[in-house]
Amino acid sequence: MTATFKPARPIWCAGCGDFGVQQALENSMQALGIEPHDALIIAGIGCSGSLQNNVRCYGYHALHGRVLPTATGAKLANANLAVIGVGGDGDGYAIGGGHLMHTLKRNPSLTYIVMNNGTYGLTKGQASPTSPTGYGENIEENLDPMMMGLSIPGSTFLARGYTGQPAQLLELTTAALEHAKKGRGFAYLEVLSPCVTYNDTYRAWRTDVYDLEQDDGYDPANRGAAFVRMLELREQGRLPIGLIYKGERPALETLAANADFPAPALQDIDPAKFTEKYEQALQSFM
Repeated sequence: MTATFKPARPIWCAGCGDFGVQQALENSMQALGIEPHDALIIAGIGCSGSLQNNVRCYGYHALHGRVLPTATGAKLANANLAVIGVGGDGDGYAIGGGHLMHTLKRNPSLTYIVMNNGTYGLTKGQASPTSPTGYGENIEENLDPMMMGLSIPGSTFLARGYTGQPAQLLELTTAALEHAKKGRGFAYLEVLSPCVTYNDTYRAWRTDVYDLEQDDGYDPANRGAAFVRMLELREQGRLPIGLIYKGERPALETLAANADFPAPALQDIDPAKFTEKYEQALQSFM
């Protein structure tokens, strides 16, 4: 009999935005017919890093900041797998920031969901790369990952959701998973996910968010116009949410495909096939 992993109960604080992220992810996987044995969730460090323990599918806890190279390797090993990376703003934008930049450039067909709470919640509320000036003793300007994503030509799917708007978050999560599932490249979804213990932004974000669906004529296929609009909203102190950009680029796994050398996870490794080569190798030592 095969032992099957039983998902754990979330260990997050009551009211944490990560509950909404997990619910949207599970509902989206079900809506798209992604079976547990066809999905792999790779998680980072921090409060959000435990999400892979809570969902019924394959899971792997990556090294700090190394979610994306690990997820890219998994996708190249088996392009049929629905690979989903999850993590927080510290894991994704600080130690993992360089990997995010290169994954946007490479465009592998995987989904990356970053739960952004603007603080290092697990280590007691220090400023993170997305913390605004004046948060604690932070004197730096906060990073806007969506604007960074727009500046990289290889990016194909950029979106931002807010756990305070669950219906839209579900739509964006489903769209992100579908983008990757269809082999269209890297689906990057940032979710504003408040930390009720160290940085409770529910009240502020309720008025700060700006739904791009309210913009008449906003075209998520126009990278340049999207960047200009992001900059305008940033100068107004607003946080744009919705589908920010969607484009077309070749996916990494299609560029790396080789008919003479199938993906590592899909190769036939029956020892009987290699007996002759084993014997030849042994003979070379005699």
